[in-house]
Amino acid sequence: MSHPKGPPHRSVSVGSVTVGAGHPLALIAGPCVIEGEDHLLGVAERLQEICGRVGIPVILKSSYDKANRTSLASFRGPGIKRGLEFLRRVREKTGLPVLTDVHDVSQVTLAAEVVDALQIPAFLCRQTDLLLAAGQSGLAVNVKKGQFLSPGEVPRVVEKVVSTGNHRLLITERGTSFGYNNLVVDMRALPMMRAIGYPVVFDATHSLQLPGGTGVASGGLREYVPHLARAAVAAGCDAIFMEVHPDPDRAPSDGATMWPLGELEVLLQSLLRISAALRGA
Repeated sequence: MSHPKGPPHRSVSVGSVTVGAGHPLALIAGPCVIEGEDHLLGVAERLQEICGRVGIPVILKSSYDKANRTSLASFRGPGIKRGLEFLRRVREKTGLPVLTDVHDVSQVTLAAEVVDALQIPAFLCRQTDLLLAAGQSGLAVNVKKGQFLSPGEVPRVVEKVVSTGNHRLLITERGTSFGYNNLVVDMRALPMMRAIGYPVVFDATHSLQLPGGTGVASGGLREYVPHLARAAVAAGCDAIFMEVHPDPDRAPSDGATMWPLGELEVLLQSLLRISAALRGA
């Protein structure tokens, strides 16, 4: 596997949080889609409280538009204008760094004025113009590895971003297509992608999707989130990505995989114990 040139395993700063070599395990978390400003603020404040207690740095994630929903009738969010304004105000009120998805080149400049990191959705991870625009923003860029890609193909994705001179890159594993309506996680992908030289994130919730599994929406296997998250930390990932919600069963998007906020603290404590053991702390 050939890798883009760069020093071994960089670290990447996203606002006040640094992810990567020599830094503690980090968390990227939040509701799948923005359901309203008050809801987003409530989740952000609870995340801040929980993560402060357990001692894990956190980046808030939520989407202003879910552009790749299974059904035309599925809830997509408030849209870019209102959604970015909600993210701006929540960022100002909490001080948390913020990450959000971009789906089109035209969205990059608008989002970059508000957030600390741009995320490239898995289905768009080979879209050259989008990757170049995200890199040119100068912000940290989190690229989700497509369900259709092997770890050996990821360097070609990385090259597109770093060609802009931007090395503020995170690579996220979120499972690989395994037949119809199912995903599987190969934990070998984490050290393979980490060897490229950039921090690696494990998406513990999307990796348990059953894409299109209900016919009109994606299903999921939320009960296995702790198992995969613990395995990924043991495999040496630099951060865990988890979509969280106060009441996942009532969430308008990805409720089948989002982790309940009320159960987050205990899970994070177990992840930090594994991380500490791995680091010899």
